[in-house]
Amino acid sequence: MPGRGNGGVGLLAIIWHSRTGAARAMARAAWEGAGEGAQLLEADRVEPADLLCADGYLFVCPENLASMSGAMKEMFDRCYYGVLGQIEGRAYATAIAAGSDGLGAQAQLDRIATGWRLRRVADPLIVNMSAQTPEEILAEKTVSEAELARCRELGEALCEGLRLGVF
Repeated sequence: MPGRGNGGVGLLAIIWHSRTGAARAMARAAWEGAGEGAQLLEADRVEPADLLCADGYLFVCPENLASMSGAMKEMFDRCYYGVLGQIEGRAYATAIAAGSDGLGAQAQLDRIATGWRLRRVADPLIVNMSAQTPEEILAEKTVSEAELARCRELGEALCEGLRLGVF
């Protein structure tokens, strides 16, 4: 049922958490690419109503210790039962800011999306920041323009797909 969130256009909720700036920059780039059909929402402020009014989701977070960030997990915990059975079939995609491979965080996000019966509509976007030392891990991150362009393209594609009713 497209249009629940944005007057028939198909609203994309870009939900993000960031510790050192990479995931924040990725989410912002996706939002810029998506244009007016998207909302940029910090994970710690998301409520079930935000998820219910969106037609699709882009979850953007860092990988921390081979898992999604705690704040992103808390958003899912807080909202899980409030939307269960009400968002089935809606589109989702993910973008991970990783220190290495990002696969642990990706797997967690996919398990939760499976529980909500969401439908993945784009391949995972994983940006490897190659941060391995304590200093690199804790440092504020700068995402390359090439990777930000990929995020903008993902936001644009998701928003356009929702707008056209493709997913």
